[in-house]
Amino acid sequence: MIGFKREQWDYSWNGIGLSIAAILLAFLAGTSARGTAQTPPPPTGQAPPHAVSPAPSASGNFPTNSPPQQAASTTDQNGAYTITTVVNEVNLFFTVTDKHGRFIRNLTESDFTLLDDHMAPAEVYSFTQQTNLPLRVGLLIDTSSSIRSRFQFEQNAAVEFLLSVLRPRVDTAFVMGFDVTPDITQAYTNNGDLLAAGIRKLSPGGGTALYDATYTACRDQMLPLADTGSVRKTIILLSDGDDDQSHATLDDAVKMCQRAETTIYTISTNDSPSRDRGDDILRAMAVATGGRAFTPSRMENVATSFEGIQEELRSQYSLVYKPADFKADGAFRPIYLTAYDHNYKVRAMKGYFAPKSPD
Repeated sequence: MIGFKREQWDYSWNGIGLSIAAILLAFLAGTSARGTAQTPPPPTGQAPPHAVSPAPSASGNFPTNSPPQQAASTTDQNGAYTITTVVNEVNLFFTVTDKHGRFIRNLTESDFTLLDDHMAPAEVYSFTQQTNLPLRVGLLIDTSSSIRSRFQFEQNAAVEFLLSVLRPRVDTAFVMGFDVTPDITQAYTNNGDLLAAGIRKLSPGGGTALYDATYTACRDQMLPLADTGSVRKTIILLSDGDDDQSHATLDDAVKMCQRAETTIYTISTNDSPSRDRGDDILRAMAVATGGRAFTPSRMENVATSFEGIQEELRSQYSLVYKPADFKADGAFRPIYLTAYDHNYKVRAMKGYFAPKSPD
């Protein structure tokens, strides 16, 4: 997940909440009459350029201080306070491959250089190999009439993928088909039978509103997950990439996925002998969000593409850091992450939208 955590606490003045209220009164001492509290701004120092993090301590460990917060409190009509904070913390997921496309899983933080909004991070909180965070997967299947001849094969491959990649009681997925309009045939679940049934309900016909479907999936299914804890949000998109019905643009769809901190993996269903504009669109969506575009030359290779996505999801790194000179202004902040070894290719999201500070 790339983004910033929003945390909320509710305190009541009733019953056992009296002890909490006492603590809260001390916390709120000195604030304005309307109950707004703010912490001092964080230090402005930052790491040297072209470095992922400040130098380690004598123990060899990187600093693990809690991220600075900006806080605001409000009072409802029952006298309960809600304190909302924006934590200046970015969790960046990425994969590394060699020049043959093989995953590299044994690298350390010192093997990379990172720039966030053209500046090195102020602090690195953690660097993890092969993260096991819960998956939240959206399976988007193009059901336009152009894919009618190969639709059943794609359904079978999609069912096998979800059954193999989702871990019991940990990962969940939803199923969306789209032609002119998007249609969710199965909401988030971990039940393989329900997901398979959702895929089987889909049938081809109509035009293609690819951008609308991607935009809607990220806005309605992925963006609300921002307050549910740390998860990896991924969309698997099966389509030929040819959009002829959308109201949204390609840029709209990509930006919404970036706001929702969602990675897109695409599998082209184009069965023509050569690549076309649709394949270029699918690749652009994947690259901008840190994913990967698969262009199987034959329909039989669609299942292999699903296997490649599964392997990549289990071969990712996680880098958690504090951006330098951060402003909670809702602006887009580009990310540049690369390995010092130029034989390695790093795939990561190209940037993210900073949250807006709570009023």
